Amino acid sequence: MFKKIYPNDQVEKYLLIDVIAIVFFIYHILNSSGEFNVFEKLILIFLFLISFYISLWNRDWRLLVACLTGYTVLMILSVSLNQWILLYGFMFADLLGRARRKLYIGIGTVGIALIYTLFSWINDGTLFTFGQFILFPFIIIQLLIPIVIYTKREAKNLRGKLDSANAQLERYIQEEERHRIARDLHDTLGQTLTMIKLKSELTMKLIDKNSKQAKQELNDILNTSRFALKQVRELVADMKFISLEKELEQTRTFLQTAGIKLDINMNDNIPSLSNIAETMLALSLREAITNIIKHSQASYCSIHLYIQKDIYYMQISDNGNGNIIMGKGNGIQSIKERIKLLEGDVHISSSLNSGVTILLKVPLSANEREKFK
Repeated sequence: MFKKIYPNDQVEKYLLIDVIAIVFFIYHILNSSGEFNVFEKLILIFLFLISFYISLWNRDWRLLVACLTGYTVLMILSVSLNQWILLYGFMFADLLGRARRKLYIGIGTVGIALIYTLFSWINDGTLFTFGQFILFPFIIIQLLIPIVIYTKREAKNLRGKLDSANAQLERYIQEEERHRIARDLHDTLGQTLTMIKLKSELTMKLIDKNSKQAKQELNDILNTSRFALKQVRELVADMKFISLEKELEQTRTFLQTAGIKLDINMNDNIPSLSNIAETMLALSLREAITNIIKHSQASYCSIHLYIQKDIYYMQISDNGNGNIIMGKGNGIQSIKERIKLLEGDVHISSSLNSGVTILLKVPLSANEREKFK
């Protein structure tokens, strides 16, 4: 029943405002002295409410007619009772801005200006003193409101269309990327895995008949497997590269926005990492910082990058609540999987109300940039 009285999509933003405005309007009219008796006032109030109701539910020519009718009622009441009644025109000015066509908004704005001009002529007997009218600034605002509302709505619609187009483009790019990865996997790994399969079958036959040759086949399988692993890494390295330096800059911005102080310490002798290693570390850093912002309630964070005994270390610490969900929660599992791909390790320590420290260890022997040139 209520949905037929007031649009459900406007309840949260406008219902309370409209109810207050209508209550004040009715009270104002009934308590104003003038030429109209109570019955005539009730008729005009009813006409005003009907016009408002039609304007509320329609966006076509009916909205235009209802708004102009409502403004005409306000002009009649203002001439006979109180000129401040014209301020209730804001109720129709906002609705007029929601018309589907610019033509309706243009005609409505011109009509409102003519109604106010007619009011000035009836009230003062001249059109030349209209600019000196005490409500003139409010009238100008009412004339501008439909244009502003329409412009905002069009901008919102344009953003929606742009977001939709971007989403479609992103889905297209992802689909193309999946096809590319599938082709690359087929072209690069297909033959290698087929060779491993054939050699494995041959080894099964030779293991009892010729153990020496079976051992040689196993060595070939091991070397071929290493080559396949290298192919996988090269495929991943060709995917989107994320600079660790840029990720650190982005981290500083994110933490500053969240009100968390950040200190970054980095040794000068840190060698360049391969694309895949730098990308995996950057993504792991992103996961850790996201966890800090969302869950730690920290006010301070430090990131320390250093080298010890051919091991690349990244230490991320905060002074938060120390709560951390081990396993799949809060991106910890993602960090472990990424560092494992680099043949590294992850150590996590936490203390209640004293923060969390995440230490990433990546061997340089397998992840220096020169390794993949």
